[in-house]
Amino acid sequence: MNFKYEYGVGEDVFETLNPANPTEKIGRYKMMARDELGRVIDRANIAQAKWAKMPGLERSQRLNAFIDAVEANADRLATAGTLEQGKLFRESKGETLKSCAEGRFSVGEAARMGAMAIANGRSNFSNQILRRPRGVIFCISPWNFPVSTPMRKICPALAFGNAVIMKPSQFTPAANFILAEIAQEFFPEDLVQIAMVSGRVASDVVSSGEIHGVSFTGSVPTGKLVYKAAAENLIPAQLELGGKNGAILNDSEDLEKAIDQILAAAFMTSGQRCTAISRVIVQKDIADATKTLLCDTAKAMTVGDGMRAETDIGPLCNLDHWNDVCDVTSKAISEGAKPLTGGQKLGKDEDGYFFPPTILSEVQHEAIAGQHEIFGPVLSVIEYETFDEAMQILNGTEFGLTSALFSNRNDLIQRFLNESQNGMIHVNHGTVPDNNMPFGGIKNSGVGAYSVGPTAVNFYTSEHSAYVAW
Repeated sequence: MNFKYEYGVGEDVFETLNPANPTEKIGRYKMMARDELGRVIDRANIAQAKWAKMPGLERSQRLNAFIDAVEANADRLATAGTLEQGKLFRESKGETLKSCAEGRFSVGEAARMGAMAIANGRSNFSNQILRRPRGVIFCISPWNFPVSTPMRKICPALAFGNAVIMKPSQFTPAANFILAEIAQEFFPEDLVQIAMVSGRVASDVVSSGEIHGVSFTGSVPTGKLVYKAAAENLIPAQLELGGKNGAILNDSEDLEKAIDQILAAAFMTSGQRCTAISRVIVQKDIADATKTLLCDTAKAMTVGDGMRAETDIGPLCNLDHWNDVCDVTSKAISEGAKPLTGGQKLGKDEDGYFFPPTILSEVQHEAIAGQHEIFGPVLSVIEYETFDEAMQILNGTEFGLTSALFSNRNDLIQRFLNESQNGMIHVNHGTVPDNNMPFGGIKNSGVGAYSVGPTAVNFYTSEHSAYVAW
């Protein structure tokens, strides 16, 4: 059989499927043994030592050239992402281009390296805060953003003088391998490598102390395991985890525009985004109008293959996840949630892992639809009477990633900015982050320095206080 993507041969291999047509095999990849990963780390250390000695401006020039090449390969990367992940091709391409814009911001930050002069505390002294590369960064990426998540780790890591070992998801590795191929043209050999290893092997290498930092994006349960492994040798960890993101809809001069932004944030990537809005917390006076608008738009969406231009909602990424979304949604309905549209799978397994855009009303805050990260195109509507109640509902989950408020009242906006227990806070727009802003969460949504933006330096470098007397 001919595979579109094939990296390595041997007995210990796995295959990827097209979630829009699971009978179509897309890629074949060889798993790496633990001893082979050890050699990858050894080579990364050698490459990193050379890279760190290179002048920072030259590193920046090479990184810019790499980003330009990634942008030039946007269609190629987007195709790989859609064929293995299932999202719309236009979303995959947008993901690639946004990752390049974020990477270019990292280049600018690297020119400063986070160093700063600071007032001296004694006569005849000068004080400085210096930054140094950490070393080898082990980067673990999920399946939902096969281009932007690796790029969000590669670019700042290299900009600040580190080497990168990427562990892609076994569902969407093709884009990672393409990125590594592109990197070979611009960086020293072995500076960017792929480690196609099992979760057990990844945990072992994190706990062994052979690396200098681990950046993980994924679920809360797996993130806790990574954090525990890193703690065994006090390895710095950056964790970007899940969310049960809420949008409070209190009042709006343009309700249709607010609903459009909420739905875009809810259903992009078929809801398989950590920043997806999964709860609309709506004031009771506008609840009926809100539900009508939500349903009208959701019903008009076309579910289908992400490579087709007319598709609005692609398939879910893999069979297990598809079944999980179906099961959790069914449980939510059994607990009393009312599906205004959608609510159950479309077709059989072999027909594709399709799930329709779903609006659930009559959702109770404490129920599974109000607390569980369903990670699919399922939007829960929760009604409230007072703004105090809305804030309690918004903050009343284990998560703290992102949130939104739609209101024209300045007093409520100020309360929201002060009281929303989330790492990213949006007012009168959806949960789309900018390329230069820190990205991360609090509570069970994240640990460590945020990625992207000026604070990424806090993870990818170590800090040193320097005193010079004369």
